[in-house]
Amino acid sequence: METIRIRNGSLMGCAAFVIVVAGMKAASVLVVPFLLAVFLAIICAPPLFWLQKKRIPSIAAILILMLGVIVVQMVLVTLVSSSIVDFSNNIPFYQERLMALIHRVIGVLSRYGVHVDAAKLTQMFDPGHIFKLAANTLNGLGGVLTNTFFVFLTFLFILSEAAGFPNKLRALSSGRNADLSRYSEITMGVNQYLGIKTLTSLATGLAIFLWLVVQGVDYPVMWGVFAFLFNYIPNIGSIIAAVPTVLLALVQLGPVPAAFVGLGFLTVNTVVGSVIEPRIMGKGIGLSALVVFLSLAFWGWVLGPVGMLLSVPLTMAVKIALGGGDSTRWLSILLGSNKEAAAFLMEQENRS
Repeated sequence: METIRIRNGSLMGCAAFVIVVAGMKAASVLVVPFLLAVFLAIICAPPLFWLQKKRIPSIAAILILMLGVIVVQMVLVTLVSSSIVDFSNNIPFYQERLMALIHRVIGVLSRYGVHVDAAKLTQMFDPGHIFKLAANTLNGLGGVLTNTFFVFLTFLFILSEAAGFPNKLRALSSGRNADLSRYSEITMGVNQYLGIKTLTSLATGLAIFLWLVVQGVDYPVMWGVFAFLFNYIPNIGSIIAAVPTVLLALVQLGPVPAAFVGLGFLTVNTVVGSVIEPRIMGKGIGLSALVVFLSLAFWGWVLGPVGMLLSVPLTMAVKIALGGGDSTRWLSILLGSNKEAAAFLMEQENRS
């Protein structure tokens, strides 16, 4: 028998990647709660260590953090669960009114000599799908919030093992003095991003909620939570959150109030996303805008709505991990921003 040697490591890597992704998608029911627990643990690790420095027993500190997470989860579920159900039931009504509004606009355009085929326009662009997509996303997120036993249980065990992780990583690296800077960089990078993003998302959700209350739009709490969650997605998250809200304002209140709602979204996201976040976050997330968009589509396809929310931290972790090896650094550069690529070239020139 002839022995066939596969020398192309890239081909093997691509095959392994496809297998891993297929496994994650097939096991998304388990993977999604586990990832949520991991990222909750990353966010809560600094408060845990702070409580331990204050000589609070580890068990008591973990219970305090667990109680805080449960309270936040209960508040979110209480605020949005009834609104999600009510909104989902009213989608046919909103869709009918929206289509009626579109036909009135087409009628006005035809009087001015602009002829538009209503059937083809409806076939090409059905705004009702946006309502359905928003409802499905909210239902998916609501399902995750209400089924949290596995998340909390995993979160509890991760926090209880947090103190021993460095020694385990050193054991895996075959040395007590092994360099853990790569693991620390991943944890610190994701932790910093999630911490800052949580604060700015809270500010965004609160501002949107107050603005919608002033404008009189239905379900302001639900849309405020929607804006809070989707603010975790850079660049396009605010657009995803704004579109169904503006369409609802258009159907419910009319064009002028809808324009004011859109202006409110634009103002809040410009101030938070373009002024506040860059100053706090410093160099940013280190990912190109194209990679952010593709990671949103990819992780959303693999893990559903939760994958969309966690797309950036997941991609950041992958990028940092790839940057630790010589054979995979080129992938890290491709995922990074243009500024990072320019800095890498400058560093290479200085070395030479």
